[in-house]
Amino acid sequence: MSHNIAQILSKLGVQNINTGASTGQEWIETSGKKIGSFSPVNGNLIAEVNMAETADYESVLTEAQNAFVIWRKTPAPQRGEIVRKFGEELREYKQELGTLVSYEMGKSLQEGLGEVQEMIDICDFAVGLSRQLYGLTMHSERPAHRMYEQWHPLGIVGIISAFNFPVAVWAWNTALAWVCGDVCVWKPSEKAPLSGVACQKIITRVLERNNLPEGISSLIIGDAEIGKKMTNDTRVALISATGSTRMGKSVGEAVGKRLGKAILELGGNNAIIISEHADLDLVIPGVVFGAVGTAGQRCTSTRRLIIHESIFETMKEKLTKAYAQLRIGDPLDENNHVGPLIDKDAVAMYEQAIQKVHASGGKTIIEGEVLTGAGYESGCYVKPAIYEVENEYEIVCNETFAPILYLIKYSTIEDAIAKQNAVPQGLSSAIMTTNIRESELFLSVAGSDCGIANVNIGTSGAEIGGAFGGEKETGGGRESGSDAWKAYMRRQTNTINYSTELPLAQGIKFDLG
Repeated sequence: MSHNIAQILSKLGVQNINTGASTGQEWIETSGKKIGSFSPVNGNLIAEVNMAETADYESVLTEAQNAFVIWRKTPAPQRGEIVRKFGEELREYKQELGTLVSYEMGKSLQEGLGEVQEMIDICDFAVGLSRQLYGLTMHSERPAHRMYEQWHPLGIVGIISAFNFPVAVWAWNTALAWVCGDVCVWKPSEKAPLSGVACQKIITRVLERNNLPEGISSLIIGDAEIGKKMTNDTRVALISATGSTRMGKSVGEAVGKRLGKAILELGGNNAIIISEHADLDLVIPGVVFGAVGTAGQRCTSTRRLIIHESIFETMKEKLTKAYAQLRIGDPLDENNHVGPLIDKDAVAMYEQAIQKVHASGGKTIIEGEVLTGAGYESGCYVKPAIYEVENEYEIVCNETFAPILYLIKYSTIEDAIAKQNAVPQGLSSAIMTTNIRESELFLSVAGSDCGIANVNIGTSGAEIGGAFGGEKETGGGRESGSDAWKAYMRRQTNTINYSTELPLAQGIKFDLG
């Protein structure tokens, strides 16, 4: 095993793996079929994990239910203290966990370390939040009455995460859910199971040292069938699912049928509008990182550049020059900018998208190709591509999880905004301009229809302090900062009568004589 991964796994406590489920402290000896975690870096098998079966799932859910009865009674600041300790453990293992994420998923080492830093940041956010789970006090229309609202934990939160952020999105959910008094059951991506096992090992140590019940944090590795069990299970109060729009529609339908709650973080088809008033020194690094970071496998990756016609040719030249400087290869080598796609299925989708661009009449600026030869033995490395297209092409309206960038001309700012909004997805968006009228229009009600709208930064790289999520086929959910915590709790309105009479609201009289 290369890259000292064996040593890293040992330090993280991920060794002799044959289990795919944990109820907190206890690891269940599962007997389901094995899935192998293959690194897209070199194609090597890292380890195999047994998937959980129905009996294992039931054990996990039972322990989670039992833990919730205890955890919900723990004062929120004390719950926050456990999250703080979890954040300290993440600081200690940041290098190892970030390296594992990079090797198992294929993102650059800096992005892997950045993902763990996101986990640390959301823990810090949640610790402060644990003393701010506030409700409002309202004036009652009835004399000698008091009205207020309070927030209570939901119960079990089921988390279904995707391969592209194999650990951070779980932490976004768990850190908030835990301080809110919920317990969590996590199904990590079967394409990155070891990162999930490593995180569970870390939180397990925190739970053990603090004599906390099993089931506050549970892990269950499985395929789509386990995901279906979770989404249809009335014991799971909230499902937070990250993935494709197709998957999200299925989850939303299942959860909606049982009147459960869902947070859906689905596809993105993100655009940057490049105004003729843009500072091009800012534009190029923002665009290139947004388009090729994580090999284009972020939900916030930049897919479309909507460029003013007066600077269209200039932008093409600058992008061509910038792309010529990209180094593609082993993501653990910090000299490289672009690592591999997650697997050969992703490579096939990349190739199919390029074929559709050509069939639609797109013009090649930088042609895509699958890279072969020394250093590319896994078959998962591709060349970032750029094409000049029309916004209406079917392939442009769909999300391809790969480093393909589309360039589109516009003439007026209203035209640019209309083009940006004319796709089914609505996650992240940006405008590059020094014109305050354009930036304010972009952020106005007549502007971007996305959940995230930026000015003079790219579409990728959100901070945890803001609520993260999108509109339309992106799902409409919100995670991370701001008041996203409310999704993990139930609101209760309370009215207290401290008078000696029983007046009714709206002045209704009900006299029994």
